Amino acid sequence: MPRRRLTQQDRQRIAAGLADGLSYREIARRLDRPTSTITREIARNGGPAGYRPQQAHQATIQRARRGTPAPPPAATPPVATMEHEIIEMAVGAGMPRTAARVHHDLMLSEDGRRTAAELTQRLNVSPASVSVAVNYLVQHGYARRERDPRRRRDLYVIDNDAWHGSVVISRRQTLETVRAMMAVAEACGLDSPVGERLAKTAAFLEHVSLDMIESADRWRHLLT
Repeated sequence: MPRRRLTQQDRQRIAAGLADGLSYREIARRLDRPTSTITREIARNGGPAGYRPQQAHQATIQRARRGTPAPPPAATPPVATMEHEIIEMAVGAGMPRTAARVHHDLMLSEDGRRTAAELTQRLNVSPASVSVAVNYLVQHGYARRERDPRRRRDLYVIDNDAWHGSVVISRRQTLETVRAMMAVAEACGLDSPVGERLAKTAAFLEHVSLDMIESADRWRHLLT
């Protein structure tokens, strides 16, 4: 069966998926295409930050008219490859893609801080996307906001202690889950199968979270 070519609508959906922070695999699934097709399409046409559906479609038409094969993607420097893998691992662990990119860019900054304008320009995303990403990072303890009184603007900051803060916030969220589970368990009756199951799960999560915070406190000195 001949391979179906990407249509202009397909390329618009690819661009929309990138803007929404979807992985290549998820975009491919939604288009019912191989992941390799999506990866190749994006790499040939500006990469995830510079992909433009209209330009990509026109470039494909022009190549078809000339009867020439598409140029191979430019060689990716090893450092860029490793950075991409780090971001993909963060996305795989559940972090939204733009948040992962913002977090990584903050990690690479000289003093661990950027302005919203700097992040918007460096990552080629909208100010609204940066705002949503930063809100996520702050909420989960990966970064914080600081006010620059001289220029009246926010600075987004990451420091070594942010990792300890993220563990503390994660434990707090886990304990909220534990309390909710125990409330349901008691409502169902601790002697009932459902109540017993929920109570055991809550006890497990509570002990694991306690071990995590004790370990984080014990090794916090490594971050100073």
